[in-house]
Amino acid sequence: MQVDRSCAVPRAQFTWLLLLCSTLSIRTNVVGGSHQSIPASVVKLWASAFGGEMKSISAKYSGSQLLQKKYKEFEHAVRVEEIDGLRLVKRLAKNMEEMFHKKAQAMKRLVEAAEEAHLQHEEDPELQYEYFNAVLINEVDAEGNSVELGGEFILQPNEHFNNLSVNLSLSVVQVPTNMYNKGHIAPQTVQKLTDTLIQVWEEIPQENISRLIRSMPSHCWEVIQHFREHLDKLFAQGIGMLDIALTEAFNLLSDFNKTGRGSECSQAIMLVTDGAVDTYDAIFDKYNWPERKVRIFPYLIGRESAFADNLKWMACANKGYFTQISTLADVQENVMEYLHVLSRPKVIDQEHDTVWTEAYIDSTLPQAQKLEDGQSPVLMTTVAMPVFSTKNETRNHGILLGVVGTDVPVSELLKTIPKYKLGIHGYAFAITNNGYILTHPDLRPLYGDGKKRRKPNYSSVDLSEVEWEDKDDTLRNAMVNRKTGAFSMEVTKSVDKGKRVLILHNDYYYTDIKGTPFSLGVALSRGHGNFCFRGNVTVEEGLHDLEHPDVALADEWTYCNTDEHPEHRYLSQMEAIKLHLSGHEPHLQCDKELIQEVLFDAVVTAPLEAYWTSLVLNKSENSDKGVEIAYLGTRTGLSRINLFVLPDELTNQDFLTAEDKEGVFNADHFPLWYKRAAEQVPGTFIYSLPFNTGSENKSVVLASTAIQLLDERKSPIAAAVGIQMKLDFFQRKFWTASRQCTALDGKCSISCDDENINCYLIDNNGFILVAEDYTLTGNFLGQVEGAVMNKLLQMGSFKRVTLYDYQALCRVYSESSDSGHTLLDPYFAFFAAVKWIVAELVM
Repeated sequence: MQVDRSCAVPRAQFTWLLLLCSTLSIRTNVVGGSHQSIPASVVKLWASAFGGEMKSISAKYSGSQLLQKKYKEFEHAVRVEEIDGLRLVKRLAKNMEEMFHKKAQAMKRLVEAAEEAHLQHEEDPELQYEYFNAVLINEVDAEGNSVELGGEFILQPNEHFNNLSVNLSLSVVQVPTNMYNKGHIAPQTVQKLTDTLIQVWEEIPQENISRLIRSMPSHCWEVIQHFREHLDKLFAQGIGMLDIALTEAFNLLSDFNKTGRGSECSQAIMLVTDGAVDTYDAIFDKYNWPERKVRIFPYLIGRESAFADNLKWMACANKGYFTQISTLADVQENVMEYLHVLSRPKVIDQEHDTVWTEAYIDSTLPQAQKLEDGQSPVLMTTVAMPVFSTKNETRNHGILLGVVGTDVPVSELLKTIPKYKLGIHGYAFAITNNGYILTHPDLRPLYGDGKKRRKPNYSSVDLSEVEWEDKDDTLRNAMVNRKTGAFSMEVTKSVDKGKRVLILHNDYYYTDIKGTPFSLGVALSRGHGNFCFRGNVTVEEGLHDLEHPDVALADEWTYCNTDEHPEHRYLSQMEAIKLHLSGHEPHLQCDKELIQEVLFDAVVTAPLEAYWTSLVLNKSENSDKGVEIAYLGTRTGLSRINLFVLPDELTNQDFLTAEDKEGVFNADHFPLWYKRAAEQVPGTFIYSLPFNTGSENKSVVLASTAIQLLDERKSPIAAAVGIQMKLDFFQRKFWTASRQCTALDGKCSISCDDENINCYLIDNNGFILVAEDYTLTGNFLGQVEGAVMNKLLQMGSFKRVTLYDYQALCRVYSESSDSGHTLLDPYFAFFAAVKWIVAELVM
């Protein structure tokens, strides 16, 4: 669904206070019907007084001037480089290719083990063995004893399996639905697979695995559920016209082929019917012969065989397979026979194609059903390979034994992408050869407030739906066609839960990921986003300053790969860096460039700790505790935090914590305050209220500014600093400033205290920071004073920006239906059986 939203942004990025306060002199909201003009000089005086004091407070407590000076002192030890976007995206694609190759190779080994076990298997009716029914484990009878085929098994939560309760000492084999309790299975095959699984388990980092063997990725179950829901809404009516149905089916396939999406190698039409009076060879001659690219699979429902010959002819004439469904048992036994037909050419040629799925939320995880606001969905992609029978006597029959697969969390892909190389607004994204998103920072698979749910089509969001400014799909088409190149366009990025907008000019670089159906793209913002710099300090001084207690590193960034070897898996990133720098652990793989830069940032920012401490110890400073936190973030994910009040006295407890998703460094984005500060004139502060859930978080104001490395306009941004202050402290400063005037006797004729005047202080996106009515704080000015906001737009102080949200959902209310027709329709029983068969087919 397309939804357009309008946001206000300033025409120019001036110091926000001067811009917005000066506009108050043009139009004020007058109460009581009387009008009173406020001289522009008075408003400028208020703005100057308030703006000057707030900048002084923000600069003092954040230490911005000290930090800017320190980076200037290290200018001789810094080398600025322009980022080569094409070279960068090719290197990142190579990293992803190597990771995907490891997964595929693990699956290949399991396929080979399964096929070898089947080849060597020989029946031994005398063999005695014991196995359990996984459904019955830990089940007891009325006397408290384990039920038959059950047993006591210890299941413990394991973080490698998203904290699901598992047992690592036992393996589970899923048998077909027609295999009953105490039925015969092949224990040698199970043992062979188990041994290979153990080897693969030990070699593949456990954080990369959620399960090793599955017959079908979880997102298929969503398709089935969606399909069944629509089947339930169908009902039988009239006579089935097979000629019309076949024509429509061929036209659908033809239209889809013209889109250039999907694969044309295996196409089929499933014909479910209780009979056919004709062979419809004219239709096949028109649409399918002589190439016979579309296979026909007829399913005859019922015991009547009068029309079986016609349906058999259709199947044989179109490289398909005929099946008759006479009983319920036939549904389980015969419905899936078409798979053997479709796979037969690959079995004969021994083509083990590797298949990768789109991104999906794993349905087996409890948190996949409903997620709290603070939780993120666990997105997966699955790699799978078929397992064939290699016995000489069955090879020509093309027997598909099953499928081997593993789930790969999308978060593992992000670990191969160093965020520090992409800049503040830069990001990486990947799509499938259908144009569907595998990973993108703007992908929103969930909807709803509080308990969140999955969107129906979240796994098929097209790149054009998030990079919607590309009206001609130039970027999308190039990536779908697996090309390598560059593209640029102006974009509007919504931030802060969609309430604010950043207007950027992005350069896109893209290439394909070899051995997969995916393509990788990188977006770099022009200006400071096109440059990076390298600093140089000794390991000794860098490590000394990195170990300070106020230093933290980005949790989701990979400084060292702690997943590769078991002995490293419980190390924090800080511990891993120290171990790497000690030189005693050669097997620990680390990003040497990132570590060198984080050491440099640790040294340059170290003086802030002593500076902030001196402010805390000076009792005359901040006596009213208006300033609560000073914070710092650098381009390497390093952060420092200083509290000017006790932790339990903080007004906003969530700021700079894991609960504050937009306020901390994540795998795919810099903190919001960092991004907004980077777009301001260096040295100026940006002020805002955090739009977190819950009105209590509106009682603080954030002030942030960017630290530029060099004086040049193209200089990269080295860091951002800021403070969190109480809202009432901020507002008191404003009301005090608004009582000033130029009268010699000190008696002001007008001020914001007057009952006939409403004064508003708004930020650079039009949100109210200060108002006489406290409940209006945080609201958009246009909602409160629409006429004033329109005047500001007409004057050019702000401009309207329209955004399109193609991932939005409309709430649909289902209508109640009378099910009485099912008792009167003579075809209902047959149609219900057809729906069941079709539902089984999609499985």
